[in-house]
Amino acid sequence: MDRQDCQHLLAALGEYIDGTLDEELCREIEKHMAECENCRVVVDTLRKTIYLYRVEAQEESLPQEVRHRLLARLELEG
Repeated sequence: MDRQDCQHLLAALGEYIDGTLDEELCREIEKHMAECENCRVVVDTLRKTIYLYRVEAQEESLPQEVRHRLLARLELEG
């Protein structure tokens, strides 16, 4: 995999995760990730981190049972 492709993905990662990136660039990133396991891991980890942060920020209003199911679904908790 071309290192420049990975750097291009990382430069646009925030916008991609936020859903604000141009559709054409999203397709390019998704095509790249289909071929690059390292970038898939980076994107997946970032998504899980953001999600976990949001869940933790709302933990007081989220029932404990629901929280455990969400974390298990994300494979962040056994």
